[in-house]
Amino acid sequence: MASQASLLLQKQLKDLCKHPVDGFSAGLVDEKNIFEWSVTIIGPPDTLYEGGFFNAIMTFPQNYPNSPPSVRFTSDMWHPNVYSDGRVCISILHPPGDDPSGYELASERWTPVHTVESIMLSIISMLSGPNDESPANVEAAKEWREKRDEFKKKVSRCVRKSQEMF
Repeated sequence: MASQASLLLQKQLKDLCKHPVDGFSAGLVDEKNIFEWSVTIIGPPDTLYEGGFFNAIMTFPQNYPNSPPSVRFTSDMWHPNVYSDGRVCISILHPPGDDPSGYELASERWTPVHTVESIMLSIISMLSGPNDESPANVEAAKEWREKRDEFKKKVSRCVRKSQEMF
């Protein structure tokens, strides 16, 4: 018998196939595993990431939607809110409840009402406007603030590489 999490994920995948959302596409990495999705995010217009096709893996826990999935870019990504290993660091992907470091409000963190669509739209928003106040990649955040031309060059390289891989 399928778990509540797998039934919910099957429904979300079916909905996204029926009603695609601008800015990203999603599917399963392996048809036998509903808990691991392959997603492609299209660099948002009027941003440094415009024209890029960035691949990522979204991994869901067995107790989804009570806990958030993790998202990791497999394409090169230079961004203040993406760790050097590709993991995305945004509030809605942090476990529910109070932030132990006191930086985020509980209302900004994961809640079970989030869907694949709301997560992907948050990541697209992140690409449009980095949060350099609480960076996952300190070097990228520092460049974003202090050496914008260097930051732009690195992002341009990521965009070009993503186009070649697509």
